[in-house]
Amino acid sequence: MWYFTWILGLTAALALGIINVMWYESREERKENK
Repeated sequence: MWYFTWILGLTAALALGIINVMWYESREERKENK
């Protein structure tokens, strides 16, 4: 069952990266709107 942990870790890393990019872009937009 090692692959289950591997897939779970990969999915978590991908989700974290996507959330990071979305948060960064929304922060940049807020800075420009000020």
